[in-house]
Amino acid sequence: MSIQRIKSKWAKTKIMLKSDYLRQYMPSTKLFGRGSLQGMLNQYGMVYVKPINGTFGNGVIRVERTTTPSLGYRYQLDTKIMFFPTFEQLYQKIVKQKKKRSYIVQKGIHLLRHQKRRFDIRVMVQKNLSNHWEATGIIGRLAHPAKIVTNYHSGGTPMALEKLMSDHTNHAELAAFKNRLRKLSISIANNLQTAYPNIKEIGVDIAIDATLHPWILEVNTFPDPYIFRKLPDQSIFQRIYRYAAAYGRFKKRSSRP
Repeated sequence: MSIQRIKSKWAKTKIMLKSDYLRQYMPSTKLFGRGSLQGMLNQYGMVYVKPINGTFGNGVIRVERTTTPSLGYRYQLDTKIMFFPTFEQLYQKIVKQKKKRSYIVQKGIHLLRHQKRRFDIRVMVQKNLSNHWEATGIIGRLAHPAKIVTNYHSGGTPMALEKLMSDHTNHAELAAFKNRLRKLSISIANNLQTAYPNIKEIGVDIAIDATLHPWILEVNTFPDPYIFRKLPDQSIFQRIYRYAAAYGRFKKRSSRP
């Protein structure tokens, strides 16, 4: 049986919003439109505008209200930064950029930083050899200094969470925090499985704010396992690969990875 993949961010969001437990970890998210963009900018000051079916952070736009009236709104796509004095000019720019693609608007989370660079977290969750969900890997993703996304394919740097969180938690706090992330991510997998029974793996992208509250940014049903090779502990990737091979992610081969 093939592994089920779900591209739509909006479809996955709607499923997760049905859970009282998950809802407390989800930034407000709406379908893109003039009203939703303006309302969320007025409410939160900063939002991310994302293609519903985008991958690798492609097409993600960060928009925020500035404190300088003449500048109005700040817009960033990849490394390109623009300012628009009026909301209408900003809106028309985004409409032109997105073309006919469907987008969502998500409340912006101000990410924790390491050496002045933003970072978030990827948690890998897989069906293990007993067919139960298991959080098999946690890794930090340090954003490129000039970019708004943390993805490896967009210039982000995969890095051990211990290093990224060293200025924000002590050893005991980090251990408890990682357990919290595992519980949250397994709950997401169980939740999505109710609607998509043939998923076998997910990658959960989690933002951490200044109060150390986790926020679910996105859930990927075709997560990249190879970023976990960047961790010092190679047994993490080996377990991820072993589980993935067992449920058919990779073609069988005689040699070990």
